[in-house]
Amino acid sequence: MTALPLLQQPERLRERLRELPTEPGCYLMRDAADRILYIGKAKVLRNRVRSYFQSGRGHGHSPRIALMVRQVCDLEFIVTDSEAEALALESNLIKHHQPHFNVLLKDDKKYPYLCITWSEAYPRIFITRQRRFRSPLDRFYGPYVDVGLLRRTLAVVKRVFPLRQRPQPLYRDRTCLNYDIGRCPGVCQQKISSEDYHRTLRQVAMVFQGRNEELLELLRAQMDRYAERLDFESAARVRDQLQGIGTLTADQKMSTGDSSVSRDVIALASDERLASVQLFQMRAGKLVGRLGYMAEVPATAPDQQDLGPILQRVVEEHYSQVEPVEIPPELLLQHPLPQQDLIEAWLSERRGRKVRLAVPQRQQKAEMIELVVRNASYELQRAQRASEQNLLATEDLAQLLELPVPPRRIEGYDISHIQGSDAVASQVVFVDGLPAKQHYRKYRIQSSSIRAGHSDDFMAMAEIMRRRFRRWAQAKAAGADLRELRRAAGSALHTEGLNDWPDVVMIDGGKGQLSAVMEALRELDLHEELVVCSLAKQREEVFVPGARQPLESEAEQLGVQLLRRLRDEAHRFAVSFHRQQRGERMKRSRLSDIPGLGPKRVKDLLAHFRSIDAIQLASPAQIAEAPGVGPALARQVWDYFHPAQELEPADGSSSDRENERPLELAG
Repeated sequence: MTALPLLQQPERLRERLRELPTEPGCYLMRDAADRILYIGKAKVLRNRVRSYFQSGRGHGHSPRIALMVRQVCDLEFIVTDSEAEALALESNLIKHHQPHFNVLLKDDKKYPYLCITWSEAYPRIFITRQRRFRSPLDRFYGPYVDVGLLRRTLAVVKRVFPLRQRPQPLYRDRTCLNYDIGRCPGVCQQKISSEDYHRTLRQVAMVFQGRNEELLELLRAQMDRYAERLDFESAARVRDQLQGIGTLTADQKMSTGDSSVSRDVIALASDERLASVQLFQMRAGKLVGRLGYMAEVPATAPDQQDLGPILQRVVEEHYSQVEPVEIPPELLLQHPLPQQDLIEAWLSERRGRKVRLAVPQRQQKAEMIELVVRNASYELQRAQRASEQNLLATEDLAQLLELPVPPRRIEGYDISHIQGSDAVASQVVFVDGLPAKQHYRKYRIQSSSIRAGHSDDFMAMAEIMRRRFRRWAQAKAAGADLRELRRAAGSALHTEGLNDWPDVVMIDGGKGQLSAVMEALRELDLHEELVVCSLAKQREEVFVPGARQPLESEAEQLGVQLLRRLRDEAHRFAVSFHRQQRGERMKRSRLSDIPGLGPKRVKDLLAHFRSIDAIQLASPAQIAEAPGVGPALARQVWDYFHPAQELEPADGSSSDRENERPLELAG
């Protein structure tokens, strides 16, 4: 039985509201299908949730919130000890559940981050576009709008401070040239302690926290101490660091004229679909950082009162990730936040001192807001141009393939192998003309006919089609209405089960590959349901089933360019997976063939020596130092890599075989 909305059950609504406690916490609103519509936080749960249902049917709310309230069929709540805990819990729940009516920040890979892996004994520092936490101790700074400036800053930092320059050591038993010229402190040979290296990296982190002035004061004091102790070599090294840090701010044109001002300025520019949010970091009167976010604007009647939640979501996301010392004493906002007092109290608690949130209306602060809005508008225009280009490409593809509407989900497939060995396939997905990497899939070819020395791309592609669409074929055989399932798969709301029907399937290859795929789809009885085409590399020709000649198209037209991007991405993904499989096989085959070496000891050996080449160059005594490897097993490993050699005795004496002399035959 389908549950009725709470607004249609006044008695049940009053009962559910009475059950809410007068404590801080998070609340979850669910619809008739038990999907989470909205997640929020509150200082007093009962008062906050009650406000949604006052005045009958959401009077006074924005159209988006009024629409949501009319769909709420049940309420849940989670009590926390404080408002700060409620805010942190809300952020985690929103990231996990992605509710339809919450403001969601887009995972825009265009904006890079700088990562420092504090969880490691010798942390790495690098630029990445994927914010994946391998440890709670690791730290991401950003996202940065100007990637060129970020790269230049990191290059200066690596030139000024001695940091590890490589992810893996170049040599096993000695340092490389970077150590000799002072660019690296010798991390690979542990010539610097982990504590000292962390101390150096904490100074580097201050650059990306916008604390340049504080770092300069710290380095000046350190240089003076070295000079007082007559350690002029160390003082000169710190002097060079001061000069390097100075170059980072020497070209800074934008300043407020007041060196005591430290604040963040947050504003946005939006259209009916997207919002570009910019965060300017002002420290000691200078602009030291510019961060950018993209957010989806709620689809129902966007207006000024709907922009405050977008700013609040950015504030919560950004300041929940930074260290307390990075929070400035003042935030200037373009629009008031829906829960501004709560956010202000939370930021003050995190910083340990008062944080003020203000919405300036005139004079210099209002001019700063206008400047940020202008920069956000440029970013929004760039996103709009890219979106329009993708829309034109999908429309052109629809015209080329004679589709009634532009395709939304397009899948591309490719095969990769070397003469049949380590054969794999890739499935890549573009949604609205952009890569959707969460839907990418990898396949190992399982056919016994495809092996080293015997390849068959047609058979491999047919196998992948059977595996990819087997569930859809089973659903059709069971009497399911594929048209209804496809409509559910393309809907905006999440559906369980079959929700991955593609509008277009593209095969990398010519008529041969396309024929093999269509034969596999006929076996599944899906050949009339799917739109399939292939793209031949030589002339970038598009083939469709049943046609002897390629479609009339130009290699540079937008629809074909979209297929080419899809084909190239499928090729890249397949080749990278093939290389990974080949590398793992080569490691396995060479070490697993040694008697007495099981998977765990192979793993321990590789962890100890870092490469098979290092194991091959090691002596039996060095191999025996690895965990779980004794002298006897070490000798077996050494003999495997040196089958034609005889090991010299440890005392340096010649072996009996060397002392033997051939018998001289009497003439």
